[in-house]
Amino acid sequence: MSLSSNTVTFHTVLVANRGEIARRVIRTLRALGIRSVAVYSDADASAPHVREADEALRIGPAPAAESYLDIDAVIAAARSTGAQAIHPGYGFLSESVGLAEACAESGIVFIGPSIEALQIMGDKARAREHVQRYGVPVVPGFDAKGLSDLEIAEEADGVGYPLLVKPSAGGGGKGMEVVADAAGLRGALASARRVASAAFGDDALILERLIRRPRHIEVQVFGDAQGTVIALGERECTLQRRHQKVIEEAPSAGIPAPTRERLLSAAVLAAESVEYVGAGTVEFLIDADAPDEVFFIEMNTRLQVEHPVTEEVTGLDLVALQLRAAAGLELEVTPRLRGHAVEARVYAESPERGFLPSTGTVLLFDPPSGVRVDAAIETGSEVTGFYDPMIAKVIAFADDRATALARLDEALARTVVLGVETNIAFLRTLCQDPRVIEGDLDTGLIETLLPLGTLRPSPAQLAAAKDAVAGTVAPMRTTALWRDLPGWRLGAADAAPPPFVARTDDDEEVALDEGSASRSRGVVHAAVDADGAVWVAEDGHTVRLRPLERKQRMKRRLSAREAGSAATEPEGRAPMPGSVVAVHVADGDTVAAGDALVSIEAMKMEHPVLAPHDGVVHLLVAVGDQVRRDQPVARVTTEES
Repeated sequence: MSLSSNTVTFHTVLVANRGEIARRVIRTLRALGIRSVAVYSDADASAPHVREADEALRIGPAPAAESYLDIDAVIAAARSTGAQAIHPGYGFLSESVGLAEACAESGIVFIGPSIEALQIMGDKARAREHVQRYGVPVVPGFDAKGLSDLEIAEEADGVGYPLLVKPSAGGGGKGMEVVADAAGLRGALASARRVASAAFGDDALILERLIRRPRHIEVQVFGDAQGTVIALGERECTLQRRHQKVIEEAPSAGIPAPTRERLLSAAVLAAESVEYVGAGTVEFLIDADAPDEVFFIEMNTRLQVEHPVTEEVTGLDLVALQLRAAAGLELEVTPRLRGHAVEARVYAESPERGFLPSTGTVLLFDPPSGVRVDAAIETGSEVTGFYDPMIAKVIAFADDRATALARLDEALARTVVLGVETNIAFLRTLCQDPRVIEGDLDTGLIETLLPLGTLRPSPAQLAAAKDAVAGTVAPMRTTALWRDLPGWRLGAADAAPPPFVARTDDDEEVALDEGSASRSRGVVHAAVDADGAVWVAEDGHTVRLRPLERKQRMKRRLSAREAGSAATEPEGRAPMPGSVVAVHVADGDTVAAGDALVSIEAMKMEHPVLAPHDGVVHLLVAVGDQVRRDQPVARVTTEES
């Protein structure tokens, strides 16, 4: 490795990640003339980042624990390819002390902070105590490690409710539980410990007072080996769902100038306290109703998902700065912020079904032009349940916030993903919400919009679906039509064709009104999947339709009539594909309607399956089983049944 004052010349860097962040890092490596090495699991063998790297190595099967989280496999890949450094991206091993230690033992540069910084900031309780000693303000609370539930309850009473329970290890909101009063504490502790243990291998918890209208503001910091630490402005990350960020922006939406100064100063102080080197993010809470105080919550010792908005307003390449810091060079950066940038995370999920993950083959991905798009997918990509559901990020920049937000909304209207459900229409709803436009934000804003109603397909979408189905039908034979075509009869050659009828995922029948079929607000895209369902997108709104022939419609009506007087379906079914992570009852237990039977996890989300009615439960799955969407996982029987 040779160094100069202006360039970073690692000749080979291994990217220990996947998806859009792997592609984004590879892009900078290519621009700097550095050879890139990708790693992949069996599920990602044909992923874009594998093709785009100069070299790619398989490191294991699809489960992350057996591939992307396998430190030995990552180090072996780096050694075999001659990589001088490893860029961990975010998530997976990005904050792993184990990987940093393994790199040091192997003579490989870990593109991240020191092992000591990882150890201190990687444990929320330890980080909280550490920065507090350096004068950084923290939220009132306590470390629950080593305390019994009774002792935790006593400490909680002293802090006061409502409380936020969260794992000491890890991040991303995983395992967080809100406790309104003492009665809900025991269940929240059990749930948080279970998730923390499974996700991070550590069930230690901390409890903090819950700020009722919090804004989540983070500061991008950078440090170099010469001891310089700088702040590259702040980001607004308040629009969240289940503690996962959805829309981020830089700078924040109009916080007072004195508060901004306190944020930047506290962030630099926290980073300096651990002699921080590289890219890091110091996260704070601010009360939306009293934005004059800031409270440290944690430091993420890595690059963040939302780093593109900082790049847009600073004009800097943060990955290039990471490489520079890792090579021991001075940063030589004077921050100059301009304009406003807003980022939306596109997830493979169904907002109408409680944001449950969606999996499948991407039939069409058509990103918008004129804005920045960092995507994990392309047409033909397979979205599985093994990894995080984020599949793309759309980033818009303008001179002012209002224009940037409007540009993001317009870009989302032109973002097309067919084959998996996405949150694009919901992101547009957020962009158009008056509170978002005005900057009146708090982390509970999204919850006020739920539950979401189902959007009906427009006439243009139905027309496009009809045309797409017609395009997949084989040419009609000229003989024996009465045997091959349902509904055809002799002498009816001039009769009007039957109307196009389909059913939605809500099992509603919709029919095309030919007279209104041309009333489209924009370009409509359609594609047919392997099951014969039609995916249609218009202005960011995507629907899946299942065409119905006349015989199918008749059978559905008869079935609905017979089911009108039937009892509640006895099966509890999996709401999404995933893994059974908990069984809450024993086979043969008596349960009441609404009791939790099992919990399913996929794409970092855990969802309980509830008893459909009172009765005796019969389990059909066990912990560790993989289940399909709608697969029965338990049956609840009654005396009548």
